[in-house]
Amino acid sequence: MSSRMTYSPPSSAELRQASPIQPDLVCPAGSLPALKAAVDNGANCVYLGLRDATNARNFAGLNFGEPAIADGIRYAHERGCKVFLALNTYPQAANPGLWRAALDQAANLGVDAVILADPGLMQYAASRYPALRLHLSVQGSATNYEAINFYREQFGIVRAVLPRVLSLDQVRQVIDKTPVEIEVFGFGSLCVMVEGRCALSSYVTGESPNTHGVCSPAKSVRWQETPQGLESRLGGVLIDRYTVAENAGYPTLCKGRFDVGDDKSYYAIEEPASLNTLELLPQLMKMGVRAIKIEGRQRSLAYVAQVTRVWREAIDHCAANPHRYAPKTSWMASLDQVAEGQQHTLGAYHRPWK
Repeated sequence: MSSRMTYSPPSSAELRQASPIQPDLVCPAGSLPALKAAVDNGANCVYLGLRDATNARNFAGLNFGEPAIADGIRYAHERGCKVFLALNTYPQAANPGLWRAALDQAANLGVDAVILADPGLMQYAASRYPALRLHLSVQGSATNYEAINFYREQFGIVRAVLPRVLSLDQVRQVIDKTPVEIEVFGFGSLCVMVEGRCALSSYVTGESPNTHGVCSPAKSVRWQETPQGLESRLGGVLIDRYTVAENAGYPTLCKGRFDVGDDKSYYAIEEPASLNTLELLPQLMKMGVRAIKIEGRQRSLAYVAQVTRVWREAIDHCAANPHRYAPKTSWMASLDQVAEGQQHTLGAYHRPWK
């Protein structure tokens, strides 16, 4: 394989010293109404997927057919917003053509970038559509600058989305050693795995998020009222049991309550809480993060509008007054209302023991 890049632009550290860059706000669009809500509330970019296994949010009732995606691109572009198409699952040997056809469709529709995880699909894109902007998906599991630079040299990747397992210091180290734009998650559902390497759900459903695009397929989900409470099951496995006073969450293996040894049942792998990095905005901007991503293509229209509106105001406020920035109480309260478990965390970004 040969490199598509023939020059070496200034390093990220050099660019930051020249002038701080206000990061793009990249927001989820699980439907056309959600896309419009994100655009209307201040998103710089929206990301979406097709109605098949080529994207990692392959839920029934979500995503876009061709008429809707064309309408969405037109609506966003008329208002100065970019559109990214997520083709971030891995093509399967039995039907790799589905993924190539999706990439052909993306290029023909005029999306601003495609978000890819599979190197074979990157090679196809680089050879067939050299002018198409390529982003490395979080599903590509690139957690160090060597991996990111490899994707740049071989396929011309211009932006990489980091998995949610790196500390702030580790994010800074990556940015300092790659010219590739770095995008990080700012708000939304957490993932304790290195994305792209999770196969938990396949043990009980037979379908992996990396191949079928959903970690808890709806056909495997069951709810049942019992004398002990409301039970949620995935592939026949009891994931959680809720009392009347508790909010029931969508069942995923990593966020279930389990009996561990002789201890009381608890969230043994991960608690239901949303990542919220509003307080880290000055540090993220200073280190040169080029985009902040909001998770949630599977979430409601109200979620998209509310989260986008808060983050637009916060980014603008931080850019105007970086030394006086502090998250407003109203922002945090608004985000807590749509957070998993109505609580938030800094996740791996904050590691006081390091």
